[in-house]
This record gives sequence, C-alpha cells and structure tokens, in this order.
Amino acid sequence: MANTDNDRRPKYQRIADSLREAIQSGEYGPGDRLPGENELMAAHGVARMTARQALSVLRDEGVAEARKGAGVFVRAFRPLRRRGIQRLSQEQWGSGRSIWSADIENRALEVDQVAVSEEAAPERISAVLDLAAEETVCVRRRRFVLDGKPVLLATSYLPTSVVAGSAITQEDTGPGGTYARLAELGCKPVHFREEIRSRMPSKEEAAQLNISAGTPVILICRTAFADEGRPVEINEMTLDAASYILEYDFDA
Repeated sequence: MANTDNDRRPKYQRIADSLREAIQSGEYGPGDRLPGENELMAAHGVARMTARQALSVLRDEGVAEARKGAGVFVRAFRPLRRRGIQRLSQEQWGSGRSIWSADIENRALEVDQVAVSEEAAPERISAVLDLAAEETVCVRRRRFVLDGKPVLLATSYLPTSVVAGSAITQEDTGPGGTYARLAELGCKPVHFREEIRSRMPSKEEAAQLNISAGTPVILICRTAFADEGRPVEINEMTLDAASYILEYDFDA
C-alpha cells in the first residue's frame, strides 16, 4: 500500500497494513517469518519502537505470533468454523456424537483440563435457572485444545437436583455428552439460546488461551431449555477470537 502525503494513519499502522496485505496476497504464507524490527526500520526509515508497534498490531489481531529468539511468524493455525445451529441439533448429540464433531472435521481436539464440583450458584446463574436460595449447581470447567492450540474455556452450570448421581457429575459424561445425559434424565434439551459479546481478555484468560493481552475474546453464553421452557444448563464460553469463525446457516 502506497504511503501518500495525505495518509494520516500513524506510521506503525501503515506498516502493519502493508504487512497484512502481503500476508493476504500470499507473499507470506502460514508459518513464514515476517521482516524483523531491523528490517522494517531500514525499509521504512522508522525508529525501532515504530517497527515494534507494527508487529504488535499483527500479533494482537492474531495474524502473527512471536517465537522467542526466532522472530515473528505468520500464524499457521487454521481458524475453527463453529457451526452454531448444526452443532446443537438433537441428531448430533442424540446419536452419541460430540457437538464438537460438527466443527472440527478430522482435526485433533483434546479437553486437557476438566474440573467438576458442586457449588453455591452465583446470583446470575440462580436467577436464570430459577433456583431456590439454598439450591446448588454442578459446575463443569473445561479447556479445549485444537491442533495443540487452546481455543476455548467453558464453564457449565446445571441444577444439582437434576444431575446428582448421573454421569454429568463425572469428568467423562459419555457418548453424546451432557445433552445426551440430560435426555436420559427426562430433561432433554428442546431449545437453545446463545448470547454473544466480545471484549479484551483478563490476564488469566490470556494465559489459559495462550494469547496476547491485545487479542480479543468472544463470550458466548448458552442456555439449554427442556420442555415447557425449563432451563437446565447454562454454559459460559470464552473463545480466542482469532481462532474462530462463527457460522450461522438457516433457512429464511
């Protein structure tokens, strides 16, 4: 992209835009090393801090990643296409398949952190699940890793009165996951609602997802409803925004 006299963008932004265009055109492919600070300083006649800011923009966008002692490289990770409607169909989990199988094709998915506990329900959760003041919830916390890259943190809340003694209280919920087990308990999900927001990550979220503090996260809060509109699960998810494409495909 040409730098014209009337281009009011900061120099670092112009350099970042030029590098991004080079990546999009295929000049730099996945895994390729980008010009370093010294190279950018010489090519654009800028100070080191300006060159550093330009590379930081691409890292914060998730376009590039820094490798200690080696430089900055085009991110090779292929974004995950999250099919928001197909993945939640009863045909998916009702047949014993994970809802993730609608997204990952033949890629390697691992849940490398799982913690299950019984806890007092936070006020926001108790209100949505319509719980009495003394009722507790089964809390399932997981981290999902795709192709070796952490992509999602998920925390599910389910009424203890519904799931006590079931496989939902175990780390491995079995074929079809939580929704298949809820169906066996007479609380089959028949409707879902997802609310989506975006913000910058907390320090803890950035560390768990292995992202820079400047990379935004997508927040998805899903509520599952059984017959007669009874809410039976709330799942609060934190996604690495650079790792996802959110796809919603439905008829008019």
